[in-house]
Amino acid sequence: MEKEVKEHPKFENKVAVAGFVGKIIAQRAIEKGISKVVFDRNGFLYHGRVKAISDGARETGLDF
Repeated sequence: MEKEVKEHPKFENKVAVAGFVGKIIAQRAIEKGISKVVFDRNGFLYHGRVKAISDGARETGLDF
């Protein structure tokens, strides 16, 4: 677990946590100069937490 996620107030569900993690990932990538990424879902269906991570990253500025 990331320190930022632990210190955040309680989330309403696991999808909300995944969206927050997606935003953290995007912020770190942008800080390192990465703006375009490829999202490999590794066979998982594109819904639920997988979708929430990518949506959070898109909102923060990553280009898929």
